[in-house]
Amino acid sequence: MLPPSAAHWLGTDHLGRDLFSRLIWGARASFGSVAAILALVLAVGCTVGTVAGMAGGVVDAVLMRLCDAFMTVPTLVLALFLIGALGTGLTNVVIAIALSHWAWYARLVRGMTMSLRGRDHIAAARLAGLSRAAIVRRHVLPVVAGQLAVLASLDLGHWMLHVAGLSFLGLGLAPPAAEWGIMINDARPFFRVSPMLVLLPGMAILMTVMAFNLLGDGLRDHLDPALRGQGH
Repeated sequence: MLPPSAAHWLGTDHLGRDLFSRLIWGARASFGSVAAILALVLAVGCTVGTVAGMAGGVVDAVLMRLCDAFMTVPTLVLALFLIGALGTGLTNVVIAIALSHWAWYARLVRGMTMSLRGRDHIAAARLAGLSRAAIVRRHVLPVVAGQLAVLASLDLGHWMLHVAGLSFLGLGLAPPAAEWGIMINDARPFFRVSPMLVLLPGMAILMTVMAFNLLGDGLRDHLDPALRGQGH
């Protein structure tokens, strides 16, 4: 627990490890996990949403009841249940968080797909012989992309907190891996002696979540015509 110096910019922890290096290295696990969650959520949500919106009927009803089942359970509770079923580890944490959040994206994509399905350019594309997959790729997903970007950017901070919290509980990465949630858990016994061991990774999580939220607000203001017209 050395103080900051030229050799160790933020000091060292109770095992003599450089805090600055561990914070930087821990960002890889945190950002990598969030990126993997985003990819899985978009893949599952867009697939289910477009299939339900384009097919309609029984297919739509079954898929939306499945979405309702996932949306009725709080996301953290559902993630904990899935980790209990899949086992601990960062990969299973990523899968559990993605499976607890995809339904909102599927609902959004399904609603926008149904609103576009009856428009003239979609009918013209069908008459031109385009398959449903080609119509979705060319005429649906580009329109939905903006709304998905806003929703995803607002959720990134939420997912970051989930990853850090589950690692803090020992369900994600395991020590001695460098991850912000693990660093906070490791430093708990030494909080009175060296509070910076807890505060530094906590501040890293706080600033990252704030940055993601500001990004989401900026994207929403930029992509919403009503807000642009008000000069926000």
